[in-house]
Amino acid sequence: MTNYLSRAILMITTLLGGVVAMADEQKDLDYYNNVFSAPPLLPASNEQHYLPGAPMFSEAPNPNYLTVARSGTAAGWEERVASDWTYFDVPASLGKITVIDFAATPNGTGYRYLANANTQNILYEPWSSSKIMAFAAAVATLGVDVTPNTSVDDVKLADLITSVNSYAPSGKSDDNSNAIATYFANIAGRGMLTGLFHNKWLKMSNPDIRFRGAYGPTAFKPSSNTWHFDEHSTLTVEPYAEAPDDPFYQAYRCDECGLTGNKPMTTLAQAEFLKRLVTHTSEPQTRLPGFNASHLSMLLYGAGHSNSVVNAGGMQAGIGVLLARAIARALAPASDAPANEVLDAHTSGRWRIFQKIGAGPSETREQSETVLLAHVILPLNSGVTREFTLAMQTEVKGNSEPGVGRAAQKMQQVLNISMSQLLSSK
Repeated sequence: MTNYLSRAILMITTLLGGVVAMADEQKDLDYYNNVFSAPPLLPASNEQHYLPGAPMFSEAPNPNYLTVARSGTAAGWEERVASDWTYFDVPASLGKITVIDFAATPNGTGYRYLANANTQNILYEPWSSSKIMAFAAAVATLGVDVTPNTSVDDVKLADLITSVNSYAPSGKSDDNSNAIATYFANIAGRGMLTGLFHNKWLKMSNPDIRFRGAYGPTAFKPSSNTWHFDEHSTLTVEPYAEAPDDPFYQAYRCDECGLTGNKPMTTLAQAEFLKRLVTHTSEPQTRLPGFNASHLSMLLYGAGHSNSVVNAGGMQAGIGVLLARAIARALAPASDAPANEVLDAHTSGRWRIFQKIGAGPSETREQSETVLLAHVILPLNSGVTREFTLAMQTEVKGNSEPGVGRAAQKMQQVLNISMSQLLSSK
């Protein structure tokens, strides 16, 4: 009798454990689908497509921030910038984050580089967060101004970059973000893409950072190779037909690639890449060659985009609500109002979040991962504008879609802590 009861209790306990595990997995999936991958929140005042990075000037010196002129752009600049690589009270086990904070100085905008637990140079797989780099490199390679009517054959460029960020159809662009981003990488070429992190532009000290991969087996194939810039201006663009045609392409598990794959990056590298793009107008010293203001407007806003999931394009259509929630919580800790309402109230509806997420379960590393790359502008009603660029990555053991949901919940934790610290400073 005792053995029978013991076996029955064990069976019931096992069944209950399985039910609880299934419920937890569903909760994680729901978080992945309804929070991490949710349509973005948008500001109330969204008419003006202003560009970030306007020069900030102040009569009072700010010793915590250095201008680009002071830190320079030659190799080794990472050691010369104003920095605190252990600023955020976030253990490395929770995630990695680097923030480049902007502030006014007498000589223009100064920058302070903030990270947690010296994680800024740790390599990881950036997943889809790196797709905006493929786009930027592609339009810089062409070097031609774009307009809201620019099209790749009969598909608007604005719809392509919007679909890359929203993972949704836009106009004649389908939702195959992977194929579109591979097309842009095939235009730029992996030699250029990797070179941008090193001698061609960023001059990163970490030699292992590179961009040699793609996003799946196929690339977007327009009906023709003609780009239409306006009624009278066209250009024939001939990308590599497939990623492996590029002599600089590497397979994900190439001999030199290791566990981080064929496009390993760091939070510092990703944040610096985006920061230099968004400060195109204000920082001539750090401009990406061939990239111009019309390219930046297209990247951030997808100017000319068709109607999609939300009334936004480019990186403003980037999915996810974690960052908006964390900023709203930092600005109004006691408020139960929706995040967009809090942000509207503190900025008269003029806030901007441009973001690109990446995520996936990795069989190679036996873990599930999330990545966020973003630029934020908060013109606060107090008269102070807070502006910053950030890159972050989180991971959990086990490769599964529910695991990505758990990693996303860690991302929210990191953002809550870091945004509270950042926005309570100065």
